[in-house]
Amino acid sequence: MVPKRWSVFLRRLRRFFLTSVIGGMVVVLPITIFITLLRFVVNFTAGILAPLRPLFPFSEDIGEGFINLLSFAIVITLFFMIGLVVRTQYGNKAINRFEERWLMQLPFYPVLRETVRQFFGGKKTPFSQVVLCDPYNSGALMTGFVTDDEVGHGYLTIFVPTGPNPTNGFIFHMPEEKVYFVDTRSEDAMRTIIGVGTGSRILFEDWKGRADTFQ
Repeated sequence: MVPKRWSVFLRRLRRFFLTSVIGGMVVVLPITIFITLLRFVVNFTAGILAPLRPLFPFSEDIGEGFINLLSFAIVITLFFMIGLVVRTQYGNKAINRFEERWLMQLPFYPVLRETVRQFFGGKKTPFSQVVLCDPYNSGALMTGFVTDDEVGHGYLTIFVPTGPNPTNGFIFHMPEEKVYFVDTRSEDAMRTIIGVGTGSRILFEDWKGRADTFQ
């Protein structure tokens, strides 16, 4: 019979091994998926450009390398242009609408999107984004935190804590254009809530020139 302490030791060792393996997979899989998708897109573009290879006065190997380099440059430029479009308000809404209507219907696309976004830090964790909102259109602003930015239909889910006890509060589903994003750390904003408004000046430090946000 195995002594109890050895049984505990083996159980901990097995748990340590499994969690380490899973942790390694979490790191490696997103990188592998990203590299595989990038290679697929580059090779697909190179296949389209293949008929142009005779136009280059190089040897076959150099010509193929040039085509691959040109394909990579085209793909990176395409990503850059899409990134510029997404940075605009209307472009972002159009991309989100197209994604919700078409891409989300494709098998495995939601899983791949979530994996890539987590790998690049594109998905905000709850309470990481501080906002000011006016849910009642009264002109009075409330300090809140984005708890879900994927509600859809142009809405964000906002949690507005009450002071001095921030564990209580209200949940609002606000139109995105009615939410003012504040460049303030979550812990600093939470400190103003616990302090019943003390130090709220940090919430308005980048307000200059943007007072028409809710108009």
